[in-house]
Amino acid sequence: MAIDASVLVLNGPNLNMLGVREPHIYGSLTLDDLEAACQERAEQLGLAMDFRQSNHEGELVTWIQQARTEHDGIVINAGAYTHTSVAIMDALILAELPVVEVHLSNIFKREPVRHHSYITGVAKGMICGFGPHGYLLALDAMQRILGRD
Repeated sequence: MAIDASVLVLNGPNLNMLGVREPHIYGSLTLDDLEAACQERAEQLGLAMDFRQSNHEGELVTWIQQARTEHDGIVINAGAYTHTSVAIMDALILAELPVVEVHLSNIFKREPVRHHSYITGVAKGMICGFGPHGYLLALDAMQRILGRD
């Protein structure tokens, strides 16, 4: 079902190291592999997708602000900024777009510092613990959200 919508998929710090960083937690897929899988799913869902990664909080904030006029929804894995960034939370509020939060690992089964998310309070929902498949689930969820609005 083509719904002619655009989704920004944002990835935060250290996600550029997928495939190398702690494969027992994050798996062996690279960020390029993940982007290809997301692109395929987005096309199946009739979504245009803009997939980006940055290790810099300010760059992520700028992209979220730009999304306000360029996209219809945001899927975000803010990495460690999930647990620390009020600036990213504020940008997501300002964007006034539906947000789906995604994490490769189950953040609630990890260190206590990872149990709190500044994003969850502004997101429609969170998907965590399903590895790369979580991104595909997030795109499915976003298609449903946008299809109902």
